[in-house]
Formats: sequence, C-alpha cells, structure tokens
Amino acid sequence: MIKINNRERFSRLPDAILFDTDNTLYPYDPAHLAAQQAVREKVVSTFSIRPEEFDAAFKQAREEIKFRLKHTASSHSRLLYLQRMLEIMGLGSQVLLALDFEQTYWRTFLSNAILFDDVKELLDDIRLLGIPTAIVTDLTAQIQFRKVVYFGLDHYFDYIVTSEEAGYDKPHAAPFQIALEKMRPKGEVVWMIGDNPVNDIQGGRETINAVTLQKVHSGTPIGTQAGAPDAAFGEFADLRRLIAQLGQI
Repeated sequence: MIKINNRERFSRLPDAILFDTDNTLYPYDPAHLAAQQAVREKVVSTFSIRPEEFDAAFKQAREEIKFRLKHTASSHSRLLYLQRMLEIMGLGSQVLLALDFEQTYWRTFLSNAILFDDVKELLDDIRLLGIPTAIVTDLTAQIQFRKVVYFGLDHYFDYIVTSEEAGYDKPHAAPFQIALEKMRPKGEVVWMIGDNPVNDIQGGRETINAVTLQKVHSGTPIGTQAGAPDAAFGEFADLRRLIAQLGQI
C-alpha cells in the first residue's frame, strides 16, 4: 500500500523520474553481508589470522578512507578499503591481493543481489507513457554500471548519473542537477524515488523541488521532518497502480 502525505503533489503524471539504485531497486544488506563475509573468509584463510583481526583492520581502513575522502564516490571504494586494510595489517599495499579481494566482494555481491518485484514492470509502464528516467546514485561509475547491466536494466533507463561523474555524493545538488540537464524534461514535475531520507528525499526536495517517494522495507524506516517523503511505498506494484491512476486524469 502506498501512503501519500502530500496529496496535492500527485495531481498528474511526472515529467521525469529519478531513481536511486542501492536499497531502492534491490535490498542492499543481504548482498553486502554475503560479499563482506566472502572477503572476510578469504583474508582469514590467506593470512591465517583470526576473523576479529580482519574486522578490526577493515573497520579502521574504512573509517580512515571515509574521513579522508568524505562525500565523494571514492569514499565508498572497496578497493581503497582493502588496500588500506592490508597496510594496517603491516603487509604493504599488496595491489594484486587488493584487486583479488575486491573482485571477490563484487562477484559475491552481484550473485546475491536480487531486484525487488515489479521493478522492470514499473519501468515498462513508465516507458510506455513516454516519461524520461534516470538513475542518480552514489559510488563509482564502473561499479554502478556493472550493477545496472547485471540486473538487465541498461535498456530501461535513459540516463545515469553517479557521484563519480558529479563530483559529490547525494544530497549535494550536483547529481540531481546533472540528471535534469541530461533529461531536459518538458515540465517541472520531477519525481525522486529512493530509500534514504536524507540523501534521496531531503536532497531531492531541497535541490530540485522533486516530488519525493520513499521505498520502505525491513531496516528502512520512513523519513521524518525534513526527510519525510511526499509518499512512501513498500512494493513497486503499489507505485504501478499510482501511475496508472494518474495516467487516467
């Protein structure tokens, strides 16, 4: 069921729709946890260390990289995390191993990532209505492109904007604005569909005055105050019904 908080913002179909990717089109946590466990097991086996040693070194590496690079695409880089982890463990950069561990992470991640039901059907509906679409997502272009291709979504979206291209993660205005520059919507009604109350909902509303729709599911509570969405939905089938209704107005 879809919960509409601001009915007046849904008086007609949108002129363009922006989508987040991670934890919006598919559940992020199961894929990430499986991938992280695969890397953990491989590092523990390779160096004959205790799992707790991996956890501590990886945690420190991630925190250092995120502090240094802040709100940029590379702040999410598993390759940089793993390189720094090996350095913290006293092994130097070990570039071949860092690359191998990173490939283990993403190979396992993708094999455990499953689209939410009705995502492709929703995108088909939108395409038939002639509404332009774009992905607006954090992280590096190569990884996000791989996800889009893996899911078979590369022909469903008109454009994609990553934070690597924009220079900033959401909720910075740049990713949203670049998407609109590419799309050139015919009107001013733009929907932003995402899971994160700050990055997607608050960011979309404050930077491009987007009509905001939050995908909610286990572990993703509905945003409040500045992060409160104009509408919240649990299933993409609910969104299909809303668009069908608006298409009849």
